[in-house]
Formats: sequence, C-alpha cells, structure tokens
Amino acid sequence: MSNFWQGPIEKIDDFHWRIPKTYKPGMRVPGIIIADEKLLKDIRHDKAAEQVANVAFLPGIVGASLAMPDIHWGYGFSIGGVAATDVEAGGVISPGGVGFDINCGVRMLKTNFQYEEVKDRIKDLVYALFSGIPSGLGSKGDIRVSTREEKEIFLKGSKWAVQKGFGIEEDLECTEENGAIQGADPGAVSDRAYERGKAQSGTLGSGNHFVEVQVIDQLYDRDCCDQFGLNLGQITVMIHSGSRGLGYQVCDDYTRSMIRCLEKYKIDVPDRQLACAPVNSTEGSAYLSAMRCAANYAWANRQCLMHLTRGVFEKVFSMSWQKIGMSLIYDVAHNIAKIEKHKVGGIEKKLCVHRKGATRAFGPGHPALPQKYSKTGQPVIIPGDMGRNSYLLVGTEKAMEETFGSTCHGAGRLKSRSAALKSIRLDDLLKKLEAKGIVVKASGRGTIIEEAPEVYKDVNDVVDVVHKVGISKRVCRMRPLGVIKG
Repeated sequence: MSNFWQGPIEKIDDFHWRIPKTYKPGMRVPGIIIADEKLLKDIRHDKAAEQVANVAFLPGIVGASLAMPDIHWGYGFSIGGVAATDVEAGGVISPGGVGFDINCGVRMLKTNFQYEEVKDRIKDLVYALFSGIPSGLGSKGDIRVSTREEKEIFLKGSKWAVQKGFGIEEDLECTEENGAIQGADPGAVSDRAYERGKAQSGTLGSGNHFVEVQVIDQLYDRDCCDQFGLNLGQITVMIHSGSRGLGYQVCDDYTRSMIRCLEKYKIDVPDRQLACAPVNSTEGSAYLSAMRCAANYAWANRQCLMHLTRGVFEKVFSMSWQKIGMSLIYDVAHNIAKIEKHKVGGIEKKLCVHRKGATRAFGPGHPALPQKYSKTGQPVIIPGDMGRNSYLLVGTEKAMEETFGSTCHGAGRLKSRSAALKSIRLDDLLKKLEAKGIVVKASGRGTIIEEAPEVYKDVNDVVDVVHKVGISKRVCRMRPLGVIKG
C-alpha cells in the first residue's frame, strides 16, 4: 500500500497550505502546513499530513494544527509539528507532542579562529573530539552522579553543570530558559528513568546527534552578525543532543499511563499515540513536571558536552578556551511543551505550546530573551545534514503572530534509517564527503549511512521558506568541516 498522502490540501498562498477542518469530523481547527510547492511534494510522501489533521482533534487547541517545512512522520505528532492548547479552557498536554527525546536541542559556539588558521588541523580536531566525547547508543561518560545529584540536575539544569565548574554564568544567559525551566518535580520521574540517566551526563548519544566544526561561508544580516561577533570565514561549533535514555523513559512511562486518560476525561482522538490529559489535571501536571526534569537534564547535558568540547580545543591548540574565544551564541530546545502567553484573536491567553521538532523563535523585545538579544530577536539555530549547511537565524514578531513564536528545527528526513541502510554504500558516501573536505567520525558504520545527506531534505530549501514567510530571519550560513556522530 502506498504511503503517499492523498488527503485535501488547499493552497492559501505560495507558502501556506490548509487541511480543511471538514476533512475529518472531530477536527476542532484546520491544519496549516508552511512549505513551498517543492517541499509539499516531499511532505505528501508519508502520512505526516494525516498526523497534522489528527492533532487538530486535541481538546483546547487554538488557531491551527501547524507544521513547519521540515515536517515528517513521527510518534503521534509529526516531527515539525506545533500545537497550542488553551490551558484555562480544558487544553491538554500530550507526550506525543513533545517526543521521546525530550529537549533534544542544539547550541552554537563561536571561536576567534579563521578557516585559514585551522584548515590543516581539522582532522586532528575531529579525532580528538571523537576521543574526548562519549558517543553512541547507551554511551556513558566520566560525569557520574548519585540519585541526590540527579535530583539537583532535574531542578537546576545547566546551572548544576556551571556550579560543578563545567562552564560560566554567561553560558546560562545564552541558554533558553537560562538552562532550567521552572516547575520540575523529581518525584514525578520513575526509578527506571533515574537509573537510565545516572551515567549519561556529558554524552552525545546516537542517531542524528553530533558535534560539528563549521566555517561561516555566507552572511545575510551584517548588523546582526556584528552584534553577535560573527564574520566570514570564522570557525563555529554546533552541539546537538538531548536527554538521552532518561527522556526516552519519561516519555514511555507517561505515554502508557495517559492512554487511560482518554476514557477518564472523555477525550476522542483518532490515534492512541495522541494520548493526552488536561494540563490542569493530576496526570497532566505530573507529566509536565517530569518532562521539565528531563528538559533540565538535557540542558545540563549540552552544557557538559560544551565543557568537554572546549577542553578538546584547549588540548589541540594549546591555549585556553577563553583565549580561543569559545563563547556560546545560544542554546535552543527542539522537543518541548511550554506554558506561554500568546494572543489568540487579539486576546492574551495562557497556552500550552507543543513544539516537536520545532524551534522557539521569539521576536525582538520579548521579556524571555537576554538583554543582549532584545534588539535582534532570539537566536534560532538550524542544523542541516553533515554534507550541506547549517544556519543561524533570529526570531521575529511575525512568528509571534503566526506560529506561537516557532519555526523549523532542521532539514527533516526524507528516508527512514532502514531505507538508508538498504540504498547507500558507506565507501561511496565517505568519498563524497571527503571530496567536500568533510571529516567524519562515528561510533558505528551504520550511523554514518543513516545520517547521509541524501536521507534529508535540503536545509537550504527549508530555511528559504521560513525566511520568506518571515517567521525567522537569516543571519549567516555555515558549512561543515568535520563532524562526530553517535
């Protein structure tokens, strides 16, 4: 049976496509997909659009069930899905709207190095990063914590890492939620989740997680670049990881238990993977508290990973990371639900905003932003695949009006991991990457194939759409020089 989605999509304009509310009885709002014609063809190749329609059934959903241009099939929600529910009007929270890798996210560092200064050291650097950063499925690091310390991480997030000497106060200022979302409750996390998280702080994990050394090859907004201290030919680093086995366990625990809530609260959804509970219910509050613990764990993890990355640079270049200028531009979450205030029909409402494979993109002047980014808008970091480009953008007022302050999160998969393993030869792939001057190290041969550039949409197309729509604005583009994968 073909996976090609043949449901109704109405063109609103060149970048907005509507799944009408009449498509399925029970849809409370329409589905809106942000894409151009080219990307829409790719989107139709799986059932992600069906998931956009299914999310429109959620009690309390406002505006529309939204999909970013990197949308693809996920658990319950599509990856690239955004949905906001009205907390005071029975709005629900759904673990499927956050995902298994809670607060999978990305941070970007700059350096003082120019490409010409380090081009002959990239291979050494990549091999040193691979040696110095634990990566791969089930990887464990040197940062081991007791149950008491783990509870501290759940509450303090990145601040715990900084207090342990794994960073500085300025790192917290440049992290979404200052590296710790309030309202976490360690008591809402299962013993199994605790156990899975104990040895995984400061570990990269597997799949699409990476540390990538890059060079800025295109400037779009010179004023923003000047404010961020970025220039052409400058070396940057991206770190992409999440909450590891701990976050997966939290999602698994609550996805199972919330199925009972569908009957208890008389919630009718077309897919059990959309199991949910009212935000203000006992079950909804418990999940939100546990999810925040996992989110804070993920921020602490990326802070530890950045500390390890800085240490590797210090060894390779025989100078302190401060002298190298390895300061944090920003850290953003991709898989999270947040209680935020947004205007709906001109009236400010308290909403539960699910961003699954979507990035927060708050515009200039928003009170949640650090002072240094008040004029520019929030930095938005969009990694591509290991053979193309990545981007730094900023959030906009248009995003606040149209997408609850959200934008895309990456390129978006075109092929499943299993399909990639069947169709791509490792030797050919490594030759292509080498021809582009890209050094790759991974814990397994399969990981490199699963993350090949051709299994992803072209991130340049995705970013082009969000820039033209105006929900985030391009600042600069980076190309990969070397990458380590889980």
